[in-house]
Amino acid sequence: MRRSRKLLAAGLGGLLALTVPGAAQAGTGEPPAHSSAPAGRTGQAASTMDRGLTAVSTARGVLVSWRLFADEPRDVGFDVYRGGHKLNEQPIVDSTNFLDRGGTPDSVYRLRVAGSRTEKTVTTRTWSAPHRDIPLDKPAGGTTPDGVDHTYRANDASVGDLDGDGQYEIVLKWDPTNSHDNSQEGYTGEVFLDAYELDGTRLWRIGLGPNVRAGAHYTQFLVYDFDGDGLSEVVFKTADGTVDGTGRVIGDPNADHRNDRGRVLTGPEYLTVFDGRTGKALATTDFAPARGDLCDWGDCYGNRGKRFLAAVAYLDGEHPSIVMGRGYYAKTMVSTFDWRGGELRHRWTFDSEAPGNGDYAGQGNHNLSVADVDDDGRDEIVYGGMALDDDGTGLYTTGLGHGDAMHLGDLDPARPGLEVFGVHENTDSALGVEFRDADSGEALWGVRTGKDTGRGLTADIDPDHPGAEAWATGGAWNSPTGYLRSAQGKEISTTIPPANFAVWWDGDLGRELLDHDYDASSGTGTGRIDDWNPGTKSLENLLTATGTTSINGTKGNPSLQADILGDWREEVLWPTEDSTSLRLYSTPHPTEHRLPSLMQDHVYRMGVAWQNVAYNQPPHTGYYLGWGM
Repeated sequence: MRRSRKLLAAGLGGLLALTVPGAAQAGTGEPPAHSSAPAGRTGQAASTMDRGLTAVSTARGVLVSWRLFADEPRDVGFDVYRGGHKLNEQPIVDSTNFLDRGGTPDSVYRLRVAGSRTEKTVTTRTWSAPHRDIPLDKPAGGTTPDGVDHTYRANDASVGDLDGDGQYEIVLKWDPTNSHDNSQEGYTGEVFLDAYELDGTRLWRIGLGPNVRAGAHYTQFLVYDFDGDGLSEVVFKTADGTVDGTGRVIGDPNADHRNDRGRVLTGPEYLTVFDGRTGKALATTDFAPARGDLCDWGDCYGNRGKRFLAAVAYLDGEHPSIVMGRGYYAKTMVSTFDWRGGELRHRWTFDSEAPGNGDYAGQGNHNLSVADVDDDGRDEIVYGGMALDDDGTGLYTTGLGHGDAMHLGDLDPARPGLEVFGVHENTDSALGVEFRDADSGEALWGVRTGKDTGRGLTADIDPDHPGAEAWATGGAWNSPTGYLRSAQGKEISTTIPPANFAVWWDGDLGRELLDHDYDASSGTGTGRIDDWNPGTKSLENLLTATGTTSINGTKGNPSLQADILGDWREEVLWPTEDSTSLRLYSTPHPTEHRLPSLMQDHVYRMGVAWQNVAYNQPPHTGYYLGWGM
């Protein structure tokens, strides 16, 4: 039975009702009910985050923006200063940004909470453009045993407060140019993970060594504060020859388990927790889910048995746990661990081959999501077409099979609870496009496509239809036709927007489309953000990130999309074309809407933690954030 969902944090619903025009839960006249944050916890405590004060040059002046915290009083106001001059006559209580039309690229800004005698003021310099470059220390290339030269490209990124200063640092994966999909043979160059401050200061580098293959499905890394000490750890699968950030080798430094086709099918696999400040390996244990017999995963050459997923979940409702998944085409296993008091402990393992779990085989995606879908105060793991309860038992399985894209959030504000939108690639699947209840797995609407439906996305892009619209391709990955429907399943159009990422970027409550100008010769493209015009069924460009490149081929991903600075809108990190920098974009658009930092919404914060996993997907909020909220 569906129960009403708890507020994300005390007072948050009231705060939203006060500061967002027209904010009410559909059909109730009440403030919007937010997703369950386990035990009332948000994705990151306000006390560990600074204001994220940002000043961006725009065509109309300088846009100054800052964070609002979920537990602040409804009437909290702010004062903005340029130099020693206060710019606002009255405290700013209806937004968290200020457009200074007299500002210049040389301006320095200061923010203070109006009337506060305890919170210190914060200061920032103006960006000279709507972006800033974060310098990178690109690894030197090399040559693999088969004589193939390779260089490096900046790839997936994640964020966490690694040093406890209240600011996010970046953890970046370096992808060699000879990385391979699991289905492909061949040696690959070594994988590296770096940590950077936002000014480009490199904190450490970890080399994963010869026994971790490079590709989208091998290294899923988590950046999160797992022990509650205010400092984020970094967790991922390691092997013999991994070198931590202090130069210490994990396992046998001389072991090389690669076969003559470049695959790693033997040898130990480890799970390691690293110190976020130094990259030092704090604890290493045997990796689970264990490899076992490779043939059990669907083939015997390491394609299906070497596909991994990862996430963070509050399985006890109080503390974050490490989630590691293996396999999804056939056999599926998920293992969880806790990092507490300097010890790494196994919590539970789910195995689709265990008695009673047979229907859960073959249901996993190239991505996953985490939320308290049953409103019991503890997180569940939504693993493609199936879901696991917080105790590691099966919650439900849809039987719709594997898919490439899945999204979870409060997509339909007209009904209680959370929803899942996903696509499936089995041609005989009952539904190739599916919109379901996240708790029960019941399909609310869907389309039998009879084909591999490879791309799908959901976001509120049309104010004429309540809730988030959902769409999927009807043909190739870049097909302009497909299935565009409302949250209630009403067909809107067969002309669809791009189905890569969606981003909160401009000043309204709807979401924009994040994509790339794909170049077949390079396999990537220049990053861009567009607004969807429902009337003309066309795109209106808001940003072309000239000089940047997308990652992960036709997927068109940025390195990261998240609310890491300024107000509640999202920032985007794309690598520059030569991977010498990460280019950080922040919105130049003012907004009248005042929302707490999205990183304090539990579902959203968990989404940022798993965003880098396999086929990247954008994060969604656990409350409805869109037109008419």
